[in-house]
Amino acid sequence: MSRQHRTVSGTIFDAANYILLGIAAIAAIFPFLYVIAGSFASDAELTERSVFIIPETFTLGAYRFIFSTDTILKSIGVSVFVTVCGTLINLLFTCTMAYPLARRGLMGRNLMLNMIVVTMVFSGGLIPTYLVIRELGMLDSYWALMLPGAINAFNLIIIKNFFQELPMELEEAARIDGCTDIGILWKIVLPLSKPVLATFALFYAVSHWNDFFASLIYLNDPAKWPLQVMLRQIVLLSQAAAGDLASMDPNFVKPPEQSVKMAVIVVGTVPIMLVYPFLQKYFAKGVLIGSVKG
Repeated sequence: MSRQHRTVSGTIFDAANYILLGIAAIAAIFPFLYVIAGSFASDAELTERSVFIIPETFTLGAYRFIFSTDTILKSIGVSVFVTVCGTLINLLFTCTMAYPLARRGLMGRNLMLNMIVVTMVFSGGLIPTYLVIRELGMLDSYWALMLPGAINAFNLIIIKNFFQELPMELEEAARIDGCTDIGILWKIVLPLSKPVLATFALFYAVSHWNDFFASLIYLNDPAKWPLQVMLRQIVLLSQAAAGDLASMDPNFVKPPEQSVKMAVIVVGTVPIMLVYPFLQKYFAKGVLIGSVKG
């Protein structure tokens, strides 16, 4: 009876878990499905139906409005460039700083770590940062989007903890074979750190892709605007029913405001979501190893 009782209890527990996790999954996925469906829906349907996942009237008006000029395609190219280059810069600076800090015998190591932790609580603020970027001549350039945030203090500490847990015997063997510090980092440490590097590459990439505030502040030339800023302008244009529509088809009928907003969300979200499946197998392992140990 005791064994049977435990079996029944375990079955009930598993069933309750499945139900709760299923509800949580639906609550997370349903809003995104509604946004996708709404981006293909007509104005009348969005007004009449408050919630749906399959539109009755299928229309591409919102997407035609967004892609009515080649400006949006150029902004996608800018976003891809900034995301890829910015992520590489982030990983380069973060790893080259985390590796020496992971060495316990480094002179001034504790002082440097304390200074890094301080930056997680206090920052110079928007105006001092803007003045620094202006004095460095980075205004209206993509460097202003990539260099100021080259190292994230939290990510640096996690990667440092990961490097710190790697076996010291591997480094000692490499030094005996005549390998330099840079060689050890490149040939031993980084190949063993693929999970944590892939994880934080995704973190950095999502941050670059979603960032629009820095572009609004530092980029004056609309031709250099990334996707997020351009999509923001499209939303404002659809709301105000004004702006420069000369480059668009003069016979084009302006789509519903809500449909444009939903289409903008889809265009801005789907590309970066496609990256996740390629890094998913490293994601959980990288975060857990870098944060639990140390």
